[in-house]
Amino acid sequence: MSNATLTPETSRPTFAPIPFSRIVSVELRKMFDTRSGFWLMSSIGILAVLATAAVVLFASDDDLTYDTFAAAIGIPMAVLLPVVAVLSVTSEWSQRTGLTTFTFVPGRGRVIGAKLVCSIGIGVVSMLLAAGVGALGNVVGSAIAGVDTVWNVSAADLGSIMLGNVLGLLIGFMLGIVLRSSAAAIVGYFVYGFVLVGITSALAAAQEWFADLQPWVDFNYAQGNLFAGAPSLEQWAQLGVTGFVWLVVPLAIGLRLVMRSEVK
Repeated sequence: MSNATLTPETSRPTFAPIPFSRIVSVELRKMFDTRSGFWLMSSIGILAVLATAAVVLFASDDDLTYDTFAAAIGIPMAVLLPVVAVLSVTSEWSQRTGLTTFTFVPGRGRVIGAKLVCSIGIGVVSMLLAAGVGALGNVVGSAIAGVDTVWNVSAADLGSIMLGNVLGLLIGFMLGIVLRSSAAAIVGYFVYGFVLVGITSALAAAQEWFADLQPWVDFNYAQGNLFAGAPSLEQWAQLGVTGFVWLVVPLAIGLRLVMRSEVK
């Protein structure tokens, strides 16, 4: 038997890479396919409606303003959106689908990028939907109470609020990348978002030196300025500095670990 020679015509064929848009569509579908994912997404709209109804039923006539509705809806948004981002990342490890995913798409960065796009997209759409629900509640509530409809949240203020919620979502995404465990990342976000806030607030109240330093080292504090109206130039600088330390650096470290870690 003669040895066959490998010619260009018989060499292994090459295939075009999977388009990024297809990866995004698959990741988006994965976020809704499971029962838990479906109800998590549905709960965003459900809680927005419940929060709006609560304001209509229990708020005084003077408090029936769009700012009140936006604040009521913003609470569940601030809690749920980071959880959505966490689960979009950690599902590959908690549900052990990472080996399949990264076999079909060996470039892990493309998969993580698609998850980021889906998380931000869902967050923005959810906030726009919630803003619409709040606007409808403002009109209906003021009509029921027989008072004038008050629109005391400008477009710039609404944009700042949306940016603040997106940054909170990105914190959840970062924790998912770093920890790669749903339970650990969710607990980590609640510690960061609620426990750490109390600690830094108490320290700022007790120590004057930290009260002056807090805006430059506490990302929660700097992020909170986005919910209080248009930030000043100094507040934007504080947000940039703290965001780099608390968000960008850990995210870069987490991405490096994801790229180098063994997927089982």
